[in-house]
Amino acid sequence: MDPKSQRVKLNDGHFIPALGFGTGAPPEVPKSEAVEVTKFAIEAGFRHIDSAYTYQNEEQVGQAIRSKIADGTVKREDIFYTSKVWSTFLRPDLVRPALEKSLKDLQLDYVDLYIIHQPVALMPGETLFPTDENGKPMFDSVDLCRTWEALEKCKDAGLTKSIGVSNFNHKQLEKILNKPGLKYKPVCNQVECHPYLNQSKLLEFCKSHDIVLVAYGALGAQRTLQWMNPNFPFLLEDPVLSAIAKKHKQTPALVALRYQIQRGVVVLAKSYNKKRIKENIQVFDFELTLEDMKAIDGLNSNIRYYDFQHVVDHPEYPYSEEY
Repeated sequence: MDPKSQRVKLNDGHFIPALGFGTGAPPEVPKSEAVEVTKFAIEAGFRHIDSAYTYQNEEQVGQAIRSKIADGTVKREDIFYTSKVWSTFLRPDLVRPALEKSLKDLQLDYVDLYIIHQPVALMPGETLFPTDENGKPMFDSVDLCRTWEALEKCKDAGLTKSIGVSNFNHKQLEKILNKPGLKYKPVCNQVECHPYLNQSKLLEFCKSHDIVLVAYGALGAQRTLQWMNPNFPFLLEDPVLSAIAKKHKQTPALVALRYQIQRGVVVLAKSYNKKRIKENIQVFDFELTLEDMKAIDGLNSNIRYYDFQHVVDHPEYPYSEEY
């Protein structure tokens, strides 16, 4: 199956490729490597590239995209590029300048999707994670409906084709959907989603509003993450996933990715390993049975690897809600 033709229609008429390449890398990976792996991902067939201001690699990712356009591998319109407005830029007057900064780093004229990275606003300034003298995060108080209006203006200005959110719970989504004078609905909600946290209630809510769920952390979390709870099970070693993988002669990672595609979830595959990047694109070469899907559904245990504990006291902390 040609991965480039597997796309999902967004509520604004644009299309998003069902499989995306996640460019966020652990801090120990040198920035320069982002150029190499993003180029490789495009060569392997990825057409959906997900990054963010806070990954601090947009210059490198943009360079990779532009070089693949320059050598004739792709045209700009073949690439679906996502960026995200960070928490220190959620005041309405800071949204467009933040997008313009990303575009300048990327050296692109527009992004395909611009999303609110998370609903928790932090104090504006030079640092990504502002803290006071006691090391506590410095919160900002922003009406997310006003932030949303600033995103709508970016879309009208042609700086982004589509707009959406990330890490929102259903109540926060509802707030935007019910906003008087809403011009554009969010096209997506990008959240942590994998067999141990399958987000079935949030997925159902999003589908009922024609909002696409985009899954990050779809392969669980890497063991190397210093903040990961060491007691959490390692998703890719799950016996149920392993047995299904063996049956289909695939890897557990491919089964975890395929699971999302079959639920209508757009899925991001993050890897800086060339062998695995090449392997992940093969998610379209096989199909899981209904029994497989049910067995994977049964793994849900609400394990959240990315729980943003450091901002748990923020009034907009998203995970106090069930979904």
